[in-house]
Amino acid sequence: MATLPDPATDRRDPLTGLANPAHARDAIVRWQRDWPRDTIACPMHAMLITLGRIDTVNVAFGESAGDGALVEIAQRIKHFAADELESSSAWLAARMSGGNFLLVARQECSRERWQWLAEALADAIAMPIANPDGGASLRLWPRIALMRVTENDDPDRIFDRLSEVATQIRGSNRRRIDWSTGEVARAGRSNQQLEADLLAAIDNNEIEILFQPQYGLADDRLIGAEALARWDHPIVGRIGAGTLFQIADRADHVAHLSRHIARRSIEKAIAWPAHLKLSLNVTPADLAADNFAIDFARMAEKVGFSLERITLELVEQVLLADLDRVGSVLDQLKLFGLQIALDDFGAGFCNFRYLKVLPIDIIKLDRLMIDGVLEDERDLAVFRAIVAMAAALALKVVVEGIETEGQRDLVAREGCEYYQGFLRAEPMPADKFLSLATN
Repeated sequence: MATLPDPATDRRDPLTGLANPAHARDAIVRWQRDWPRDTIACPMHAMLITLGRIDTVNVAFGESAGDGALVEIAQRIKHFAADELESSSAWLAARMSGGNFLLVARQECSRERWQWLAEALADAIAMPIANPDGGASLRLWPRIALMRVTENDDPDRIFDRLSEVATQIRGSNRRRIDWSTGEVARAGRSNQQLEADLLAAIDNNEIEILFQPQYGLADDRLIGAEALARWDHPIVGRIGAGTLFQIADRADHVAHLSRHIARRSIEKAIAWPAHLKLSLNVTPADLAADNFAIDFARMAEKVGFSLERITLELVEQVLLADLDRVGSVLDQLKLFGLQIALDDFGAGFCNFRYLKVLPIDIIKLDRLMIDGVLEDERDLAVFRAIVAMAAALALKVVVEGIETEGQRDLVAREGCEYYQGFLRAEPMPADKFLSLATN
């Protein structure tokens, strides 16, 4: 007897976990239908991301490598949207077919900002992807079609308009981004101008530090916060941490930006109650410096913040270049009493060797790992396997992206120690976090 598809899982692409075309169509219809009739038309923008060379990857490296690359790209799109789109807006990422992805957002947005977002997303997608079988890293080059959705555009018309532009872009080889009108918006700032703006923003302390509260699952008490950076650019608008570091990378100022964020975060955390801990993100440029561990320890000591209250978070991308070197730097940091967390675990290819050879204390489960655990037995099985592995290695587990009581209760039952997410609090300015911590 044939098994009927589960309505919950049937709305997701089985490979990437993103929405499927039917889900995307339904969401657009619902947004337009539910928008108040007595206001302006529902503000909506869309982009179709088309990957080049995915067929070549399948031929050269095998379909498993191609599938892994598509999963990685899907996660990059979701992370980018979560970081860069307004938290008050609705958005959806979908895999339409093959190497074609849709990102649609219901929010007020200028043409210049939507085009800038597309440029930044294209840069994020084009970054190297680790090859799970070893050897050279993979790279995929995106082309992106953009449009502003009007009140006369239904889902089919949206998909058709974007597909038509994508076809034109592939045939021209002259640009990677274009609009459905055939008119390219003037970018508010060139890359060179943005890089100069960033250096000025650092010098003028215009990079805002936000704090994402973290809570213990045993008693739901506040245990600390992760420091996050945001930049409110006067022309392109809010720039999240991921894109902020992409701009810094082009200007060769990643280490400068990272040190600036770390120092300002520690200076703000000095007023916290003594039991609260601070988590800071570490970049490849940080760990490439021979004296990073000593310089970081001296900086924290000068501010007066105990190193034992600091957790340094690193992502898999940090580890790709030179694992032995990274391990040596982390060993030095451990001597000063800092804790080390492997961030975004569950995204990318999750090389479990890192947990074996590096002095890791904590794994932070990526928010994608929690998305389907309440509805999908396979997702729950994967989640349980990772938590069991962490327990066997005596690693603590922080779960990111907790948005519902059901998710919180489940990860508590499964033995995780800490969580963060919009269920309890969004990232907040330093003064608001201090008020939360002291009341």
